[in-house]
Formats: sequence, C-alpha cells, structure tokens
Amino acid sequence: MLGRTAAGAGLQADLKVITALGAYGMSVITAITAHNPLGVMRIQDIDLDVVEAQIDAVLLDIGADIVKIGMLSSPESVTTVSKVLRLHGVKRIVLDPVLRATSGASLGGDDTSQAMIAELFPIALLITSNLDEASLLLGREIRGPNDFKLAAEELLEMRPQAVLMKGGHLDSTHTQITDFLMWRTIEDGLEVLQTKEFKHYRVNTVNTHGTGCSLDSAIATYLAGGHDLNHAVVKAIAYVEAGLEAGRFLSIGEGPGPLWHMHDFYPTALLD
Repeated sequence: MLGRTAAGAGLQADLKVITALGAYGMSVITAITAHNPLGVMRIQDIDLDVVEAQIDAVLLDIGADIVKIGMLSSPESVTTVSKVLRLHGVKRIVLDPVLRATSGASLGGDDTSQAMIAELFPIALLITSNLDEASLLLGREIRGPNDFKLAAEELLEMRPQAVLMKGGHLDSTHTQITDFLMWRTIEDGLEVLQTKEFKHYRVNTVNTHGTGCSLDSAIATYLAGGHDLNHAVVKAIAYVEAGLEAGRFLSIGEGPGPLWHMHDFYPTALLD
C-alpha cells in the first residue's frame, strides 16, 4: 500500500481492511497529513529517496501480490513511485487517484493528475474514480451514472487495463448507488471492452470516512486472493456495505465517522 497517513482513511484504513480480509499488508508512506474527518490541516511529503527506499525494502524481501496506490501529492512523488515499481517489474496495481479529500481539500494539483495519467495509468491493472476525481482528470464535470460509460471510456483511453467509476459521492437524496466497471479483454486477437454495472442500496449513515480507501483496498485484497476483477469488485462492495451498516451508530469525533472494518469479527465497536 502506497499512500498517506490519515485518521480513519488512507493507510490506516487500508491496513485494517487487508487484515480483516485475511491478508498481510505492508505500507509505504509517501506523505503525512494532519487530517481528520473535518478537513486537512497540513500535508508533509516524505523525501523521495526515503519513499524509494521503503518500496525497495518491501519488494526486495517480502514482495507483493498486488500494490494499491492512494494519495500521491506531487508530480515528483508520482515519478518516483512509477520508476521504482517499473524497476521491480510490478504488474498488478490498483490505483486510487486521490486528488481531493471528502472535505473538499485539494490533495494534488493538476500537475500531479497529469503525471498520474502519463506515468501510472499505463501500468495500472485498475484505476478507480469517484465523481470529483473523474471530473478533475477529464477536465469536465461528471455528474452521475448517466455520465459513467463515456467517462470510463475516456479514462480507459489513458491505458489502464480497467476503470471503476464509483457513485458513492452522489448526494444522499439518491437512495441507490451505481458503480460502473469497464475493462479490456482480447477475443480472437481483437481488443473488446467489457462492462458491468453494480447497483446497491445506500446505507443510511453519516459515518462514511475512509470508504473510498476501504473499497479499493478490499478490491486489491480479493484480487491478490485469486478472484477475478468482476468478483473482486462485487465482494469489496459487499464488505464496505457491511462495514457502513455496522458503523452506523459509531460516534467518533465531530465529523463523519469511519465505517467499522472489523464487522466480521466484532459486530459493533467496543467503545463503551
């Protein structure tokens, strides 16, 4: 897992998900954020040589069945991560192009998004994108599920193998959430685009902090466990839904609380 530290999201959420799903997660910290559900107060990038050394340390000894990338806050960080992963021959990457926090704070500028498109999209097995991220990457507003097919096609032209459009950022008046997956297959020597739409109910909760990170880490973990892409997305959505349901009554801090990652082991958090 490559990304930033954050309270309830980022690497903290990633590692909780991976552990809950029975895998062994390792982290590479690319930035430290002073961040809670109310907003992002400060971002401190890790020195690039330290980022490179962390990746080397993980991959040269333990290795990784799959790599999930979260927030990279500068073009230089993108370049470093891409270079080192290519040197190690990493083939399976789930990329969450985190460019804006749920609170609205910017986590990476246009230069960073363009660096991701040029350097990480072509080596990614899957990129995931919510409405805000897709709008920033494509330079136009993506409003909802009616825009997902065209947006996915345009993102797929940037050469990842698959794109998942995430609909959870629609306002709460939408009681049903639509996610949209598009991926490439080869049939009779020709490239064919496959699509799958996932419709699921919206859990009635304000505790949604870290859901995007959690979904992506769950997909990556299921892929590492041998599930195909379609099945991994189905199982990851179910895992996050269950975590949202189990965390509905959590009261942690003043902002939106987290989902409950350990719902399979403890039905509710032991906070009393």
